[in-house]
Amino acid sequence: MIPVNEPLLSGREADYVADCIRTAWISSAGKYIERFEREWAAYCGRKHGVAVSNGTVALELAVSVLDLPAGSEVIMPSFTIVSCVEAVLRNNLTPVLVDCDARTYCMDVQEVRRSVGPRTAAVMPVHIYGHPVNMAPLLAVAGERGLRIVEDAAEAHGAECRIGDRWRRCGSFGDVSCFSFYANKNITCGEGGMVLTDDDALASRLRARRNLCFGDTERFAHEDRGWNFRMTNLQAAIGCAQMEKIDELLARKLTMAARYTAALRGLPLQVPCVAPWARSSVWMYAVLLDEAGPFDAAAFAKRLAAEGVQTRPFFKGIHEQPVYRRMGLFEAAQCPVTERIYRRGLYLPSGQAITDPQIEAVIRAVVGTLS
Repeated sequence: MIPVNEPLLSGREADYVADCIRTAWISSAGKYIERFEREWAAYCGRKHGVAVSNGTVALELAVSVLDLPAGSEVIMPSFTIVSCVEAVLRNNLTPVLVDCDARTYCMDVQEVRRSVGPRTAAVMPVHIYGHPVNMAPLLAVAGERGLRIVEDAAEAHGAECRIGDRWRRCGSFGDVSCFSFYANKNITCGEGGMVLTDDDALASRLRARRNLCFGDTERFAHEDRGWNFRMTNLQAAIGCAQMEKIDELLARKLTMAARYTAALRGLPLQVPCVAPWARSSVWMYAVLLDEAGPFDAAAFAKRLAAEGVQTRPFFKGIHEQPVYRRMGLFEAAQCPVTERIYRRGLYLPSGQAITDPQIEAVIRAVVGTLS
C-alpha cells in the first residue's frame, strides 16, 4: 500500500535527537527549542515564536491571549478540522461559520464580510491543503471593522500570498499565527506546534500560559491560569534538522504536484488550482470528482485502495459534525460548497518520502479507475 503520507527524515534528525539524549536535555527546555522558535519565526517574517506541543493547543493558546469578550463571535470556515472550532468554544467564544471557495477550498472572504456583526471580535483564516486564504481583502475587512486575526497556517508551511506588489509567507498575517508540525506536515517534529506574533506583550503571555503561568519571583505563585502545552527539546531537535533542508522539502512537494497535474488533466476531476495571488506549498494533493461521475469520493477511495493506493477524505464540514448538532450549534449554517466537496473530494499520497515510482503507480491507479 502506498501511504497517503510519510515523513522524510533524511537529514541530521537522528544526530540532534541523540545529542538531546546524550546531554539529558530531553524535556521542555534546551537549545533546540530556542533555535527552532527563532528560526521558524524568522522564516515566516515574525518577531516571536512560541513552541507548543501540537497545532491544536497552538490555536487554543493563541485565542486565549487575545482576551476577547466572553460570547463574542469568531468567524471561521466550516471546511476545516475541528481543532479550529474547539479553540473558540474552549475560550467561551461563539464560532460563526462561512462556506469555502469552490476552487481553493479556503474560506470565502465575501461571506466573511457579510457575516461581520456587532458581536464579531475576530476572524480565523485557515489556509487549506497548502493554498493561502485570499488575505488582501480579508485584512481590509479586519482593518475596517477592528477585528483580531487568528491565522491557522498549520497546512501552509512555506506558502505565500501577494499583498499589493509584495509576497508574504503564511504565518505572517495574524495578530497570532499558528502552525502544526505533525508527522504529515511539510516540516515535522512528529508532534508539535508554534504560535507566532510580533507583539511583545502577547508573546510574553503565550510563553507564560503554555507553562502553567509559574511566577517569575515565586515559582508556585500563579497570577494567571495556564496550561502545560510545552514542546520538548527532542521534538524541537527534529524540527531544527528539518529546517536545514526546508527549501529541498518544499521543492519536492511542488515537483510531485506538477507530475500529478500533468498526468491527471483531462480526467473527470478537479486538480488543485493556484490563484494568481497565491503560491501554494501543496501540503496535500487534493482532487475533486466531477458531479456527473458514477461514484463519490468514498467509493473512489475503496477502488484506489484495491489498487494499493491509500487516500484520505476531505474534511466533513463543522456544521455537519454530529457532536455540534447534538449541542444545538450551527443549525442555521448553510455551506453548500463545503457539503459538496466533502462528498466528492479526497487527497492522494503526498508525503515527503513518496518516490517517483510510487507517484507513477498512483497515477496509473487513478487513470485506470476513472477511464
